[in-house]
Amino acid sequence: MSTLIVTLSSSLPTATTPCSTVLTEDGRTVTQHTDAPLSLWPDVAGGEIVAIVPAAQLSWHRLNLPKGTLDRGVFQDGSPARLRSVIDGLIEDRLLDEPEQLHFAIEPQAHAGAPIWVAACNRAWLNAWLLALEQAGKTVTRIVPELEPAATDAAETTALHIVGTPDHAHVLWSHSTGASVLPLSGVSVSLVNSAANGAAPTKVVAEPAVAALAEQYFTGGVALQTPAQRALAAAGSAWDLAQFELLRSRRARTRKRLASWSTDLMQAHQWKPARWAVVALVVINLGGLQAWAWKAQSALSAKRGAIREILVSTFPDVRVVIDAPLQMQRSLANLQRQNGVASGADMEEMLGRFQAVAPEIPAPAAIEFIADELRLKLPSADAVELAGVNARMQAYGYSVQMRGDNLVMKQERQP
Repeated sequence: MSTLIVTLSSSLPTATTPCSTVLTEDGRTVTQHTDAPLSLWPDVAGGEIVAIVPAAQLSWHRLNLPKGTLDRGVFQDGSPARLRSVIDGLIEDRLLDEPEQLHFAIEPQAHAGAPIWVAACNRAWLNAWLLALEQAGKTVTRIVPELEPAATDAAETTALHIVGTPDHAHVLWSHSTGASVLPLSGVSVSLVNSAANGAAPTKVVAEPAVAALAEQYFTGGVALQTPAQRALAAAGSAWDLAQFELLRSRRARTRKRLASWSTDLMQAHQWKPARWAVVALVVINLGGLQAWAWKAQSALSAKRGAIREILVSTFPDVRVVIDAPLQMQRSLANLQRQNGVASGADMEEMLGRFQAVAPEIPAPAAIEFIADELRLKLPSADAVELAGVNARMQAYGYSVQMRGDNLVMKQERQP
């Protein structure tokens, strides 16, 4: 599925405001990278659009929420209005703007009883961009930050991204206590080193345009990373800033989560071994079922062949085998008749069995015996309790049914 990753401009949207866009087909490689206004963006019909909020537009705050604030189910966000009011009260003293002017988002998989990160950005600016995208027919699936705080338990607790141009270079600083944007200078480098207690940052990457400048400040080695690669990495963030007033309904949130999970399962690189394992499991099961079906079919064919052999060897007069059990039953009955032995399919045997099992049935007005079926014309068919008679006769291998005012009795086929 195609994904368009858009880094929103820090200025308000206009018809000529350019944004950096990255088109990817698999989420790992860059297919196309452009800097163009909204009307010239690549088309991703059927794909998703991920909006990246620039690091300069975000501020990060570490909060301890009261107990019970984050109580929620898997597909529920508790009470967004209540959570929003709690965050407003806790964060108000840390902001230069009024909380009502800001949009907030809490970190993914936030747990009660532990400090959580809260991202804040200008609400009017973000809503203006989302509205412009909506009017252009480009609905945003996720909103992610360009830079987020480093995990406190991560191996790399300090990461620096040197971006911009040689005349206006900036440092995007991600660390375990937040994320900052600083101008590239000796002062900012000293600040980073001071925060790291004199240790060099564990990771320094720079855009090609400012790589030579970055090497003047960091002697430990600078890795190259293009803006498109950095946008691709940011799009893989677990953050989704579309929360609170940007989340229209609980059902919409559920659909977004399901879509995100299905996309991860089907396309994410880390799930590739699991996908191959599922495919292998399905193939193995299909192969096992096919082998079992073939074995069962072979066993059934062998049994049918054995029955046919018994029929032909026992009754040589049978030339064509169509229904071996039925033909064997009829041949055995004929043989018994030829030798004067009563057969269960004989009229005398059937009459005697019927009289013994159902003596309450009145004497029939007429008796017919045609093709191994005994037909008794009863004077009053309404007096016959057919269910009880049939149950008793089935114990001896006969079936009984009413056809008009005739009671029809015949020997059942034995398996």
